Amino acid sequence: MSLTLRVDVVSAEELIFSGAAEFVALPGIMGELGIYPRHTPLLTQIKPGAVRLKLPNQTQEEVIFVQGGFLEVQPNQVTVLADTAIRAKDLDEKAALEAKQKAEEAMVNRSSHEDLARAEAELAAATAQMNILQRYKNRATTR
Repeated sequence: MSLTLRVDVVSAEELIFSGAAEFVALPGIMGELGIYPRHTPLLTQIKPGAVRLKLPNQTQEEVIFVQGGFLEVQPNQVTVLADTAIRAKDLDEKAALEAKQKAEEAMVNRSSHEDLARAEAELAAATAQMNILQRYKNRATTR
């Protein structure tokens, strides 16, 4: 039996995932983080991107989009507190593309530094969703 750790991915609206995983990878603010069981305790901010979970006895990773938030790691527990979290299979490509285009327009038409920062955050989230959709679509077609 392989070593596992408990993983909870929670958004402001709901618990997205709760269960055992052999490995967790996600986008930290300073770069990609990989978490195995018995990891050193850690608390850090995460940026928009994919939380990838290697589940026991499964070949395909579970993929969840997070829009940002915080990660807490204990030796046998990982908690992701995300602003927004959506399973990759539930992402809407049309909505993500529209959000990306809207954010790009907002960056061009900004009227303040706050508008620019908001548009940059929206663009980062939409781009991360598009990247996950592309990877998930490729994975679904190669099965």
